[in-house]
Amino acid sequence: MDYLKTFLEITGCLVVLMSLIPLIRNDYWTFRVFEYPRLQKLVLSVAVAGMYLSLFFSTEVRTLLFSGAFVLNSIYLCYLIYPFTPVARKVILPAEMHLPENRISILSSNVLQDNKNTAGCLNLIRKYDPDIVLLLETDGFWYESTLVLRDSYPYQMTVPLENTYGMLLYSRLVLSETEVRYLVDEEIPSIKTLVTLPSGQKVQLFCVHPTPPVPGENLYSTERDKELLLIAKEVKANRWPCIVVGDLNDVAWSYTTDLFTKISGLLDPRIGRGFYNTFHAGIPVLRFPLDHVFCSTDFKLVGLARLENFSSDHFPILLSLQYEPTAASRQQEPEAEPEDIEVANEKISKEVPE
Repeated sequence: MDYLKTFLEITGCLVVLMSLIPLIRNDYWTFRVFEYPRLQKLVLSVAVAGMYLSLFFSTEVRTLLFSGAFVLNSIYLCYLIYPFTPVARKVILPAEMHLPENRISILSSNVLQDNKNTAGCLNLIRKYDPDIVLLLETDGFWYESTLVLRDSYPYQMTVPLENTYGMLLYSRLVLSETEVRYLVDEEIPSIKTLVTLPSGQKVQLFCVHPTPPVPGENLYSTERDKELLLIAKEVKANRWPCIVVGDLNDVAWSYTTDLFTKISGLLDPRIGRGFYNTFHAGIPVLRFPLDHVFCSTDFKLVGLARLENFSSDHFPILLSLQYEPTAASRQQEPEAEPEDIEVANEKISKEVPE
C-alpha cells in the first residue's frame, strides 16, 4: 500500500504541476501545450484525489497537504471547465425566429494532407449541404479532387499548398473583396472575404489556420498568438457583422483564445453547450477543441455539430448562424480591460523567435 500511496502522490503532484504551468505566460511550447488537456487533467485529478482520500486519508500533516492540493486542483479545474458545460450560461442565444434569408451555414474541416479519402469528404459535404465549405491542410491532390464542388459552389478562393497550410474556400453565397493574406509568415495564408447573405446583408468572414506551438511545427506560440490577435483587432474595427472560422491550433479555454475574444468582441458558441472536441479523431482520450467558429453579437445560433470523420485526424465542425440586428442588445460582447489591450499589443509587436 505504501507503493500505491507514493504513486498517487507523485501522479497527483504531476497533475497539479500541469495545471499550474499554463499560468506562466511564456510562449515556449512546453508552457503552452499543457493548456490543451484540461478535461483529461480534471479526470486524473479527481481520480487521484478520490483514491487518495478514500485509501490513505489521515490527520498526518503530509497526508493533509497532499489531500488539500489534490482537492483544490480538482476544484480549480472544474471552475475552468464549467463555462463549456451545458449548465453554464450560453453567450450565443438560440435563434427563435425563422429568417432563412439571413442564415449562413459553414462546414470547416482540417482534412489531413496525407488523407486520400476525398470521396468521404465530398459525401459529407453533400449530406449536410452547407452554404460555405472551408477545407484546411489541402494540397494539389485535394484541390484537384474537390474541383467538382465548383458545380454547387460557384464562388471560391483556393490556396493549395504542400506545407500542410493550404486552404480551399467554396461558397454558394456571393463572395466579394476576397483576399489571401500572409499576416505573420509568408508560407501561412489566411483568407478574408465579404459574404453576401440572401437578404443582401454582408458579413465579413476570416478563415485562419496558424501554426501550433509543438515540436516539429513551431517551438513557440508567438506566431499563432500574433496572427489571432491581429485578426481580433481587425474584427473590432470592422463595420460588418463578423465570423472567424478555422483550425486555430488552440483550445477554446486557453489564455490566448480568451484574449482573442476580448479584443475582437466575438462570441464562442461552445460556451454553455459543450466541448465539441475535434482533434485527435483517432485517439479518444486525447481530444481537444481546436477547430472553431466565432461570431459577432448580431448573430444567433441555429445549430452547432461535430460531424463524422472521413479518415482525417480532425472531426469536421458545422455551424449555422442567423443574422439578427437586434441580437446584440440581448447578448453581451466580451470586453477587453486596458491590461488586456496592453498584453495584446505586446504580443503583436513581439519578434518571432528564430
